[in-house]
Amino acid sequence: MVPHRPLAGGLRLTLWSLALPLTAAAQMPELPTQHGVPGGVVALSLGAAPQRPQAHVGEVPLMVLGDASNWVALVGIPLSAKPGSAAIEVRGPGHAELRVSYKIEPKQYAEQRLKVAPRTVDLSPEDLARYERERAHQSEVIATFTDHLPAALRMRPPTPGVRSSSFGLRRVFNGQPRAPHSGMDIAAAAGTPVVAPAAGRVIDRGNYFFNGNTVWIDHGAGLLSMLCHLSAIDVEPGQQVAAGQRIGAVGATGRVTGPHLHWSLSLNRTMVDPALFVRDDDAPR
Repeated sequence: MVPHRPLAGGLRLTLWSLALPLTAAAQMPELPTQHGVPGGVVALSLGAAPQRPQAHVGEVPLMVLGDASNWVALVGIPLSAKPGSAAIEVRGPGHAELRVSYKIEPKQYAEQRLKVAPRTVDLSPEDLARYERERAHQSEVIATFTDHLPAALRMRPPTPGVRSSSFGLRRVFNGQPRAPHSGMDIAAAAGTPVVAPAAGRVIDRGNYFFNGNTVWIDHGAGLLSMLCHLSAIDVEPGQQVAAGQRIGAVGATGRVTGPHLHWSLSLNRTMVDPALFVRDDDAPR
């Protein structure tokens, strides 16, 4: 561990990257499993300070947990991140900005080849225009950042079933490479209830070209769930939902090869592996 670096006014930052042990601080929930790879999550200790410091990656705010005895920034690493050194920027009230560094390790994800309807790969001008409109809208949704912290960082699977496709999978549709899989797919029969993986507020619902019927839930401080391909949606934007509360049902809407639930987790506008937030005993097999 790198020694504390004191700042004027008493703010102390510990430049300590991976493998942060869980703390007993009153405001510190159980952290997700840390994995310092593309698509993973790291917790960076910021040390003690009388007030919560602000932490950012570029212009994107980060979740900062803890209390005056030790603040922790939770950082989602993009799937597109290159192995090597990375850093966040930290500022305490009235203090100059500091960089806190951490290391990204390489990870090789598997590849999957799928056959789907040609129109969902080679888009018509009308479908392409629809997709571009939806992408712009969802970019606004994913930028949601509310000041309240999540009630919990350990989540329950949103539906029972078998994990049919893993996060980070490099996908090839009809022979054409596409972006890696940015969520967890859980195979389940159409109509199987889908529940909120953690408490939060519904911030968006709609029917999208690729994702089908979709619900977004804001869990707080930049942590969002996206639940896709639903056959039914039972919640409205602005509605508060409890962990385990029904929000819809499994379906096969959007670009799919069969009924299943796609669950993505976004942390600081970055899709991260939902499995890191689920206890091993609860994880779909």
